Amino acid sequence: MIIDRVVVSPFATNCYIVGSEASKQGIIIDPGDEAEAILGRVADLELDIKLIVLTHGHIDHVGALKAVKEASGAEMAIHADDAKSLRGLRGFLQSVLVPGLSYPVPPPPERLLQDGDSLDVSDLHFKVLHTPGHTPGGICLLGEGVVFSGDTLFNYGIGRTDLPGGSYHRLMESIRTRLLVLPDNTIVYPGHGPETTVGDERAGNPFLSG
Repeated sequence: MIIDRVVVSPFATNCYIVGSEASKQGIIIDPGDEAEAILGRVADLELDIKLIVLTHGHIDHVGALKAVKEASGAEMAIHADDAKSLRGLRGFLQSVLVPGLSYPVPPPPERLLQDGDSLDVSDLHFKVLHTPGHTPGGICLLGEGVVFSGDTLFNYGIGRTDLPGGSYHRLMESIRTRLLVLPDNTIVYPGHGPETTVGDERAGNPFLSG
């Protein structure tokens, strides 16, 4: 499996490009900005992108969605509870805009995800884990010994819960019941910052102690 990271936007968002080494088909997770950089890396990897997945609907994770989707022709998926954040620059989207930044309105999703759904592209297989707290429809993608955690869990950090729709209680419940139950050697690829492992976070994340 190919896993490549492109750090984009003023928010230093991790956009992940995941590909099958056998078929060269792939998935883009969270195209937050800088579509040309993302698409350039896809070309370097010689991948045919079949699916774009959003871990949640905040602007720093969807800013390049329109351009990347139009260029790739890929299907786009987001959890049903965050789909409303893509209906124009309002709701969750408006809440995280920064003055001076402007992004095109994202297109509507072709697929509305629910907990337990399977995402399959060639020999890539991921399970949708609904992990609300940062947003109502936040998700993580689990498979192949890794988990893409969006803004739910970071390297020695957790997602913020002070934006509209956020809930500290729900976030902590999501982390403890959906992520910390995974094997210690599960690699965590977060929405911001470096990767980590479930074991390292269980043992040393200050937000999870006690």
